[in-house]
Amino acid sequence: MYNIKEILERNPIIPALKNDTYLEDAIKSSSEIVFVIMANILNLKEIVNRLKMVGKIVYVHVDMVDGLSSSNNGAEYLIKEIKPDGIITTKHNIVSFANKNGIKVIQRFFVLDSFSLNNTIINIKENKPTAIEILPGLMPKIIKKINKAVKVPIITGGLIEDKEDIINALGSGAMGISTTKKELWYV
Repeated sequence: MYNIKEILERNPIIPALKNDTYLEDAIKSSSEIVFVIMANILNLKEIVNRLKMVGKIVYVHVDMVDGLSSSNNGAEYLIKEIKPDGIITTKHNIVSFANKNGIKVIQRFFVLDSFSLNNTIINIKENKPTAIEILPGLMPKIIKKINKAVKVPIITGGLIEDKEDIINALGSGAMGISTTKKELWYV
């Protein structure tokens, strides 16, 4: 079994795929983890299998699979049939389901104001995800606050445009950066 914290320490940039666009680039990247953040039920298994064949750890965003319900049944299908190494979700019930079924889960939060920040911290403490992903990724003060409040690996993503954004996020306490911008996969 792998330790996500150790993997992020070795290589904090995480390729985030939308369907099979840039799949070959993600395969060639040095990242050990790949997020499949958008796919459809027809191509998902092939994408996951190709990534796993080359030794990548694959997380699938269960809420964003076209043709799959982001319910416990959808998560169960994903776990049993597609067999990713972990799942990503914004939904509390899916985090609970994943924890009960022994699959690693990254809970994604959109932090838009102080209310959502407080709720994010409460939810992390209650749900106990493997790691969290905070969006948008350009919030160093917020990353620091969350990092101080919880002891869960933090990944950040969304609106990451350049190396400076990566450095700022990592310097604020994020352990990883997910991005669809393939030019940043090799930074």
